[in-house]
Amino acid sequence: MITDVIRRALEEDIGSGDITTEACVDAAAQAKGIFLARERLVLAGVELLPEIYEALGGVRRVELLYTSGVEVDAGRVVARVEGPTRTLLTAERTALNFLQRLSGIATLSRAFTRAVEGTNCKVLDTRKTTPGLRRLEKLAVAAGGATNHRMGLYDAVLIKNNHITAAGGVRAAIDRTRGLGKPLEIEVRTRAELDEALACGAQHLLLDNFSPPEVADLVRHIAGRAKVEISGGVTLDTVRAYAETGADFVSAGALTHSARAVDLSFRIE
Repeated sequence: MITDVIRRALEEDIGSGDITTEACVDAAAQAKGIFLARERLVLAGVELLPEIYEALGGVRRVELLYTSGVEVDAGRVVARVEGPTRTLLTAERTALNFLQRLSGIATLSRAFTRAVEGTNCKVLDTRKTTPGLRRLEKLAVAAGGATNHRMGLYDAVLIKNNHITAAGGVRAAIDRTRGLGKPLEIEVRTRAELDEALACGAQHLLLDNFSPPEVADLVRHIAGRAKVEISGGVTLDTVRAYAETGADFVSAGALTHSARAVDLSFRIE
């Protein structure tokens, strides 16, 4: 899957050929290049570099100086590559796109996990990922120290408000999914729905779009009868307040859909 993503990314960028590089650089030219962190960041995706260069062929050496999950200071060289100058230049943008995007996710994930340190709350990611890049983006979340939630629609049951409406209520939705043999979680929007879910034996509740004081009140009401996850309105500014309510999990789509690309550059030496 990852090999296919890399292939499609290279095809998208190169198309029928890198006309600028082919015009400017002699085919026999050789060079060395470095990937440089230009700000403090948590590295992710660096392990893709050998695969990117292997897909183009002819590169003699790819040296990874750090691994994903390592926090790197500005000014640090994170990888070196040596081979045909044309290949190094042609691969530059694709390589940087992966590194900048994935390291941005890892860096934001690390900030979220640090924000909840000292609580018993774990930060979860969501399915709000770039289409086709979910596996890579979730690997970047994990590199940053946050926890992967479900990978897709197939590996866990998550009953949300529209499922409840379509099924005809909380009990109907739970009854229809109980026999699937998968982890089961249900979103509740009111105390009445919460109580009905608990009465049906729900073990994992998703409280969506409640304020921290409201969550704290509901956590006291649940009193350990189910795991509690918070979602909706969770930002780096609010995650600590939610974690301090006593919830078990806080899920944040921002880890993937709002992470900015960090500043990494490639330089020919």
